[in-house]
Amino acid sequence: MRVVVQKFGGTLLRSREGRERVARHVLRTRRCGHRVVVVASAIGRAGEPYATDTLLRLAKEIHPEVDARTLDLLLSCGEVISCALLSHLLCSLGQPAVALTGAQAGILTTRRFADARILRIRPTRVLRALEAGRVPVVAGFQGVTAGGEVTTLGRGGSDVTAVALGVAVRADVVELYKDVDGVMTCDPAIVPEARRIPRIGYDEVAQMAYLGARVIHPRAVDVGREHGVRIVVRRLGAEGGTEIVVGPAVDQPIHDGRTVIGLAHLADLAQIRVRLDPGADQRDALEALRAVAGAGISIDLINLSSDLLAFTVRLEEAARAEQALRDAGLPAERREPCAKVSVVGAGIRGVPGVMLRVVRALREERIPVLQTADSHTTISCLVPREQMEAALRALHREFQLAEGVESVREAYV
Repeated sequence: MRVVVQKFGGTLLRSREGRERVARHVLRTRRCGHRVVVVASAIGRAGEPYATDTLLRLAKEIHPEVDARTLDLLLSCGEVISCALLSHLLCSLGQPAVALTGAQAGILTTRRFADARILRIRPTRVLRALEAGRVPVVAGFQGVTAGGEVTTLGRGGSDVTAVALGVAVRADVVELYKDVDGVMTCDPAIVPEARRIPRIGYDEVAQMAYLGARVIHPRAVDVGREHGVRIVVRRLGAEGGTEIVVGPAVDQPIHDGRTVIGLAHLADLAQIRVRLDPGADQRDALEALRAVAGAGISIDLINLSSDLLAFTVRLEEAARAEQALRDAGLPAERREPCAKVSVVGAGIRGVPGVMLRVVRALREERIPVLQTADSHTTISCLVPREQMEAALRALHREFQLAEGVESVREAYV
């Protein structure tokens, strides 16, 4: 029998009607003769009783500084509630099921609270449930250390749980059910004409995820790519979705010859600029990078010349980065808020004129480009935050992403 891992996001589980839709979908998959492993996210969104952000607010109402171990223990409760309710619902509909926490499902992680990494999975109880004809309903987003401490995997970590479980139980497919139709050419909340991408390569979807497209967690992509997992991202009840291509097909043209397949963005950044002494053999640059790293701040979009170091940091870390530089005797200029907009596509590799089109499209909308970076499959531009949406719409038009994407066979239904 085929094994299918199905992960359901919190918005799908926020109401009784939503949970019943999810349960009926699982039952239909079982009636097709498949074994099903369910991964559940916390119910709802911020402000709703059992959502992750609601639990976070409860703790911060007591004191804004919360011990990381305590916070992980608290936040893990949201997914436990979801899997217990969904398991109970399946049983009430005649389908034997068992709810499992991350620890009970055998998910062993590092000890980095709030952003743990999965080390390995011992799926003994999950496999035992499948053999017995039961549906294991696993709490996403969490695991346990070798010492028994509960950990969480970071925002969107239920995707990582699902893909890692898919590897552990040798699933035929991992289905990630979202509140969008699949991986889109751009965020449809910003570009309403954004289209679903029927099929996408691992390299492209990894870049989109790391550059800000939130439809799938970047580490879920990494795990899937490493182990050759077939992943489908789709909306519950909708046909199609987006299939993430595994194997040799990744290196073959899978789109209709277009250079760019999608856009991604990261808002709420700050640009830091440090003037360098051209005769100092870039010692100032090394000192600046050392100061920021010493403050525990990650930097991005780095440009270095003989007289200037420019980079970006998250907006909430900008003041701390600037202070670290001043403490090192390196006065810095800060521009905020900024945003990074990126075009992504395997077709960029070796094609002249793509950067020209990007800059021209932004210039025509009078959007200044503050900084750039590129790779074989991406071009990123830093722009003022207030012009981010206009930049995305301009790039979506320039690369004609609203027009038809190559028709390919539909993903597993």
